Amino acid sequence: MNNVADPVWRYQGTYPAPVLAQVRALVAGPGLGALLLRKHPTAHQIRTDRALYDYTTGLKNQFLRGAEPLSKVMFDNKLQVVAHALGTHTTVSRVQGQKLKAKREIRVAALFKHVPEAFLRMIVVHELAHLKEKSHDKAFYQLCTHMEPNYHQLEFDLRLYLAHIDLEGPLIWPPQGG
Repeated sequence: MNNVADPVWRYQGTYPAPVLAQVRALVAGPGLGALLLRKHPTAHQIRTDRALYDYTTGLKNQFLRGAEPLSKVMFDNKLQVVAHALGTHTTVSRVQGQKLKAKREIRVAALFKHVPEAFLRMIVVHELAHLKEKSHDKAFYQLCTHMEPNYHQLEFDLRLYLAHIDLEGPLIWPPQGG
């Protein structure tokens, strides 16, 4: 079935048929949630917009020192995963006196307040990469894997989790150190 009503196709539709068959087998049995909990056993501790800003700025300073500064980073309750927006990056331009000022913002879907740090990192890395590379091309994904070597696996795992949410609801991860 190749339609958006099918969570496996919606989130893994770009993967080869043998991979889709494996995902369908996981989804058909009780193993998907257990697999995700085993691979990613705890949730991150980043709960506030300030903490998310600090986390994102830390990654930016480590990998993209020359990129424009971020003016805002926040969890956004309005971002809908259904519209394929896990996070967004925007440039807000305003006229101040005789100058045009641009402010960079990153917003992460609030759904990701209670997931493993690896999932949050993958989303933040993705949005940070857009500071340098606008389109999802080879250079963009090279930058993502430079900042997070396991980027592609984490994206795949996150897509599995999104399918799990559609089929069975969100998983409850224990907090780090909990």
